[in-house]
Amino acid sequence: MATNGELGRKLRMGIVGGGQGSFIGRVHVTAAVLDNRAALVAGAFSSDPARSKASAADYDVPAARAYGSYAEMFSKEQALPVGERIDFVSIATPNHMHFPVAKAALEAGFHVVCDKPLTLTLAEAEELARLVEASKSVFVVSHNYTGYPLVRQAREMILAGELGEIQAIRAEYIQGWLRTRLESEGQKQAAWRTDPTKSGAAGCFGDIGTHAYNLGRYMTGLLPGSISAHLKIFVPDRPLDDYGHAVIRYENGALGTVTASQISHGRENDLRIQIDGTLGSLEWHQEEPNKMVVRHNGKPHFLYTRDPNAPSTNDLGKAACRLPSGHPEAFFEAFANIYRGGFDAMALALTGKAFEKVNTVYPNVCDGTEGMYFIQQAVASSRADGQWLPLKHTLARR
Repeated sequence: MATNGELGRKLRMGIVGGGQGSFIGRVHVTAAVLDNRAALVAGAFSSDPARSKASAADYDVPAARAYGSYAEMFSKEQALPVGERIDFVSIATPNHMHFPVAKAALEAGFHVVCDKPLTLTLAEAEELARLVEASKSVFVVSHNYTGYPLVRQAREMILAGELGEIQAIRAEYIQGWLRTRLESEGQKQAAWRTDPTKSGAAGCFGDIGTHAYNLGRYMTGLLPGSISAHLKIFVPDRPLDDYGHAVIRYENGALGTVTASQISHGRENDLRIQIDGTLGSLEWHQEEPNKMVVRHNGKPHFLYTRDPNAPSTNDLGKAACRLPSGHPEAFFEAFANIYRGGFDAMALALTGKAFEKVNTVYPNVCDGTEGMYFIQQAVASSRADGQWLPLKHTLARR
C-alpha cells in the first residue's frame, strides 16, 4: 500500500466549514493531521469572507488561502501549481451543503472526505455515487465509529466466523441534549439539526440513528432486507423526530433493532451495540471504547481490551491502535483511522496506482448512500405506521 513516504510529502488539505463555533470541523482537522501525513493549507471556513479569514487564523492558515466560498476555493486552488494546490477537501458543513460541495470537489478533480449523513436526499447520494465511480477521486465518508480498534477487532472476528452465524443485532445511540427546544434559543448545532431544509427528512434518526445502523452493517457485513420503523416527535413544535425505533430483517434471517434518542435525560453519546451469533455474542460501548465483552454459554466472559501486543488482538484491531495497552484511545484516534485509510488510497491515486473504491476498510460513498436509503425508508415506514419496506440498496456492500 502506498505511504506518504512514497509520495514524498504530506497531503495538502482544504476544508469547507469548520469556522468559529464549529465542533466537527476542528475534529476533522485534528484527525487529519494526527499521523503527520497531512497539513491544512486552505479553507472556506464560512460563506462570510470576513469570518472565513478570522477562522483561518485559528488554524494557522494564511489569509490569502481563506476563501469566501467553496466555489472560490476550488477555482483558485485549481489555478495554483500542482505542487501547491490542495489534494483533498474535507466537508464539515450542515447536511444540505454536503452534495453541492462534494459534487464541485469531484468535478474539480479533488479527493473528498465528507461528513455524514452523505447528502440531504437519496437522489443526491446516488448522483454522487455515479460521479465517484466515473472519477479518479478517493471518496471517504466519516462514519467515524468504524475506526475504533475494538470495532475493527469485532469485524474481523465476525467475518472469520468466530461468533458463528449472526442472528441478532441490537444497536442504540442515546443522547439527551435536545430534551428542550434549544433550537428556539439560537443554539447553532440544535438549529440546523432540527431544520428539515438543512438536516433532511429525519432529525435524530438522520443524525445519530444512521451511526447505529452503519455500525451493525460494518461489524457484521449482513445485508439488510427490509425495515419497519416508528419515529416520534416528543418535544412540542419540533419539525423533525427526536426519538425513533426500527426493526430490520436481514437477508440471512437475522433480526436487528436500531434505537435513537436525543431526549433521554443524562445521556451523552451512548452508542452501544450487541451482536448475537450461534457460537457467541459480543457487546461494545462507545463511551468505554477500549473494552469489548465476548460471551459463550457455560464459559467465563472474555474481556477484550485495546492491546496491540496481545495474542488475542487480530490484524485489523492492531492496525487501528496507536498507543500501547493501558493508554486510552478514543474519539480523535478513531476519526484519524478513517482518514488514514483514505490517505492510503489517496497516496496510491497520486502516484498513479490503482486503488479500491468499494471494498475499503473506511466508509465510502456506497456506505453513505446506504445510510441515505436507511433514512428515506425509515421515514417512509414511520409515516405508514410501521409498514415493512425494502432496505437493501443496489450499492449495498458486504
